[in-house]
Amino acid sequence: MKKQQNETELTMLPGQLKPVKVGRRLFLYYAGALTAGGAMLAACGNEENPTTVMAPVDLGTGDTGILNYAYALEQLEAAFYTQVIASPYSGMTDAEKTLLTDIRDHEIIHREFFKAALGANAIAGLTPNFASITFSDRASVLNTAKAFEDLGVSAYNGAGPLITNPDYLAIAGKIVSVEARHAAAIRDLLNPKSADFAGDDVVAPTTGLDVSNPPATVLPIAQKYVKTTITATNLPK
Repeated sequence: MKKQQNETELTMLPGQLKPVKVGRRLFLYYAGALTAGGAMLAACGNEENPTTVMAPVDLGTGDTGILNYAYALEQLEAAFYTQVIASPYSGMTDAEKTLLTDIRDHEIIHREFFKAALGANAIAGLTPNFASITFSDRASVLNTAKAFEDLGVSAYNGAGPLITNPDYLAIAGKIVSVEARHAAAIRDLLNPKSADFAGDDVVAPTTGLDVSNPPATVLPIAQKYVKTTITATNLPK
């Protein structure tokens, strides 16, 4: 599924944000860290008190706040797929593992891109709470993946009108298109050869447009899977 490439580049952000270039070396670096990372994430999902509140983080204001918002969501998705690959569910096929590994790699790239681009303005690393997910169960994992991907697409769509810098908007458009591909692929795993890959619950049949949700709708849903309290009172509306 994955084409062999020597290097993968993401468009550079202007202004004070740092350019980012990420490729196969990053994939290999994180693949090598899966043992330690997987153990840490498993511990997060099995603690006796998974609702422990961590020190809160505020996303900030303006375009920086929106980029931090995207960074927070990418942290969540990257952590989830890292755990999925570190502890494959029962009966995971080679094809499923390849697909989910590709998605994991994409989410890691997105996460590291925002982290490097934001620089000193980036929020701290979030602590996941995956206690409600049974990683050994295919249905639990794939339905969670479906929820995360659908949420991510709607989040990028909703954040687009809040971005003032057109270059940032272009970056968001490139990333949301990848997230939509993920969403369609996961839906096809759950319901092969059906129309669910673009179901009426995410694509309005009358307009052909995907769902769009503002941060005020997205963050409370994402917060259920993150121990760190996220505040977004200063985001543009």
